[in-house]
Amino acid sequence: VQLQASGGGLVQTGGSLRLSCADTGRTFSSYVMAWFRQAPGKEREFVAAISWSGARTYYADSVKGRFTISRDNAKNTAYLQMNSLKPEDTAVYYCAASGGRGISLLGHEYAYWGRGTEVTVSS
Repeated sequence: VQLQASGGGLVQTGGSLRLSCADTGRTFSSYVMAWFRQAPGKEREFVAAISWSGARTYYADSVKGRFTISRDNAKNTAYLQMNSLKPEDTAVYYCAASGGRGISLLGHEYAYWGRGTEVTVSS
């Protein structure tokens, strides 16, 4: 599994961005995918996760109703659609993959990580 995140940038409050996480490996469809973020001076936190089939998703309370995680197994890519962005969403966003059977909110249960993509929301 080799993950490559992209799509970050600078956006104004209330704007939208879509992050992508592409896997160059061959087993993407068997992994739980997740997004985490780390703001300056803060610990990494869970944002959203999606099961291998896409049937189940889970969100942090802080992004529920604004962010949507999805995946396209045919394209080996996971997405994070971020709407109604707020300055507190400013962070480096990381995608991660887990071979576990269920969705986890814990970063240490994800074995594979992509490089982060930076999201800055201006007020």
